Amino acid sequence: MPATSFDNTMKGLTQKEVSEKLAKEGFNELPSSKPKNVFQIAVGVVREPMFLLLVACGTLYLFLGDIQEGIMLLGFVFVVMGIEFYQEKKTEKALDALKDLASPRALVIRDGETIRIPGREVVTGDYVVLQEGDRVPADALVLSSNNLLADESLLTGESVSVRKREWKESDKSFTPGGDDIPVVYSGSMIVQGNGIVKVTATAMQTEIGKIGKALESVKEEPTRLKLEMGTLVKRLAIIGITLCVLVIAIYILTRGDLLKGFLAGITLAMAMLPEEFPVVLTIFLAVGAWRMSKKNVLTRKPAAVETLGSATVLCTDKTGTLTQNKMTVTRLYNGTDSHTVIPGGTFPDPFHEIIEFGILSSQANPFDPMERAIINTGDQFLKDTEHIHTDWVMEKEYPLSGDLLAMSRVFSNSGSKEKVIATKGAPEAIFDLCHLNKQTVAVYEKAIAGMASEGLRVLGVARAELTPGDLPEIQHDFDFDFVGLIGLSDPVRENVPAAVAECYKAGIRVIMITGDYPVTATNIGRGIGIRNPELCITGPELQEMTEDKLCERIRDVNIFARVVPEQKLKIVNALKRNKEIVAMTGDGVNDAPALKASNIGIAMGEKGTDVAREASSLVLMDDNFASIVGAIKMGRRIFDNLQKALAYIFAIHVPIAGLSLIPVLFADLPLILWPVHIVFLELIIDPACSIIFEAEKEEKNVMSRPPKDIDEPFFGAKKILLSCTQGIGILLISLLVYFTGIKMGYTENAVRTLTFVTLIASNIAVILSNRSWTNNIFRILITPNKAVKWVVGGAIFFLLLILNVPFLLDLFQFEKIRFIEILICAFAGLFSITWFEIYKLVKKNRNSVI
Repeated sequence: MPATSFDNTMKGLTQKEVSEKLAKEGFNELPSSKPKNVFQIAVGVVREPMFLLLVACGTLYLFLGDIQEGIMLLGFVFVVMGIEFYQEKKTEKALDALKDLASPRALVIRDGETIRIPGREVVTGDYVVLQEGDRVPADALVLSSNNLLADESLLTGESVSVRKREWKESDKSFTPGGDDIPVVYSGSMIVQGNGIVKVTATAMQTEIGKIGKALESVKEEPTRLKLEMGTLVKRLAIIGITLCVLVIAIYILTRGDLLKGFLAGITLAMAMLPEEFPVVLTIFLAVGAWRMSKKNVLTRKPAAVETLGSATVLCTDKTGTLTQNKMTVTRLYNGTDSHTVIPGGTFPDPFHEIIEFGILSSQANPFDPMERAIINTGDQFLKDTEHIHTDWVMEKEYPLSGDLLAMSRVFSNSGSKEKVIATKGAPEAIFDLCHLNKQTVAVYEKAIAGMASEGLRVLGVARAELTPGDLPEIQHDFDFDFVGLIGLSDPVRENVPAAVAECYKAGIRVIMITGDYPVTATNIGRGIGIRNPELCITGPELQEMTEDKLCERIRDVNIFARVVPEQKLKIVNALKRNKEIVAMTGDGVNDAPALKASNIGIAMGEKGTDVAREASSLVLMDDNFASIVGAIKMGRRIFDNLQKALAYIFAIHVPIAGLSLIPVLFADLPLILWPVHIVFLELIIDPACSIIFEAEKEEKNVMSRPPKDIDEPFFGAKKILLSCTQGIGILLISLLVYFTGIKMGYTENAVRTLTFVTLIASNIAVILSNRSWTNNIFRILITPNKAVKWVVGGAIFFLLLILNVPFLLDLFQFEKIRFIEILICAFAGLFSITWFEIYKLVKKNRNSVI
């Protein structure tokens, strides 16, 4: 490794000490997660009821000789395994992203020499030399510094760089964020100055390592829908198997035919087991994810789609989420007047000098976002004017210090023998350098207070001139004149206020969590329309609060300021304790644990870190807060349509099960349904659920109603009862046709044909009626849905084919019937939804009266 001598009393660690520390502490890197192998994941999947249902249904189809259906259902086993495998890799990827981020190369002092080593080889006690542009390899104390500024936005979420000072014996513990902290943190970036630091923590002991620990310890909870469907499926499976055995026993006892008894039992089991459930869930969430991607929302975890529709709280980071994460010059003050800077607007002459000397006192190609903002303003308004001095030569720089929070740069002017000095810094430091009297300072402080109340960061600017001669040792020896004040802000994204208003309309609270100061957070909150902006909890207050106290306060407080990463996680957990469904947006490493702990983690795609993206459920590809509203709307649409699909499954399985069971109970009644009929019905049910209902447009009130109550089951007893009542209506109509046919002396095959046609017509009717639970059937019919004509048209076509092709008539044990009989059965089937249409009308009128 290349090495250079280092003229300093700091000799650093010896190679022997380094080896001992590496053996004891390990490398300075976050440990890779231990992924489960394919077998371990497969064992976990096998235990799930949905898996058991798929295997049972697939085996039944294979047993009945329907190879294609059996293979298709069993194929979904591997789909489920693939999803589980993908999810298992998430934690591993998040930790690996942290590991890569936290392992830069480092310049260290060892054995009196400065050498460049991989960041993973840094140990506690190492002296590290930091320069502008370096990534800090480990947490360390600042022993010496020269105008040292660090960007800690990865840890704090704040885009403004923070000033570092040298460590003193009296210093105690610190947390990231804020100026004059004598500690640099692993993963942060040095944007200005240089310094020497002593490493105090590496790997998992660093602040970024603690985030890794928090991320590793957060366990993802299964969604309520998955748990609910698992329980429901298990119960239906038990009921179906029990009735299957019962039917076989009754059939053998009443009719003495073992084989047909077994087929009748299998038929009932197929009718009872809703194998559409896992198929519908998989397709709805997968297609929903695809639809969201068209709206610039990438779905990393499909199950989050259904959770998003029931979100009650949206926790958002300020910087880069609500704001542009781009410092901008907003307000200027020249000692007498103020000017608001508007892009593309006017820029009066009296304010030119403020930007002129602001640029001169900044680096030519700065890392610091405030200096970049000042230079950008100059490029926009002062380009090609006498205020831009590219030909001037800088002779000396006076850096910031703990005693004087201002920096000065001395330039020689080629057209004059005079030297020009430009300075900027904290307003109080500039006042001190300019030797202003108390009355003048009081006037300027009033202007500063006005800017601060708007959440602006304020810098003072001054100038001085010097005739040829030696430059003084300190800045105080110049004769400075006050030039003005610069107010900078991180602008709010234009569409954020409208998006926040839309959230409130949809019954969703918006909470802002930031590492910024309370006055800035309150001002931003008020500007974007957050409720109760005057109520704010700070990080130190949060640190002292008990969980119970926080749970109580968080019911009203919507702004949290000066918050550190661990506290973001604490806030999310408190909301969850209050029975809220929490969506959390964020873009930095600091957001990762809270993103993972929330019910729906939403990361920024453009400016977000890999760590945040890997820990999230959704990623906003355009970093647009307003896209969240579109995602919530889409989530609610999917939520509604999934309920409609499940309602349809219940509604149609009731008559199928009833028609399979009732004739078995009476020895002299002909059986209606055999496995071949169930298979034909499945060809309608599966496409209807997965295509028609998924493609259905959202209801008009989708974004003007509150989210679903967390304690309300996704598909509870009330909805099951309503769906089953629809099914009972179909069953009664079908049985009416069945018994009428028997009474009128039709043959067994003819009765079966009449009943089956009625059942198919009822099936189509219930598909159409369930497309909307608010609109009537006539409005539904004129509402476009391309899938309807294909599924319904296909069902009618194949039914007519079966009724007219001799081979198929024999296969289905049907008999050719007259066209008028088909029409009567079709009308009877369509009539079965009449009561549900009346129910929708009554409910709609009642709601409009309320």
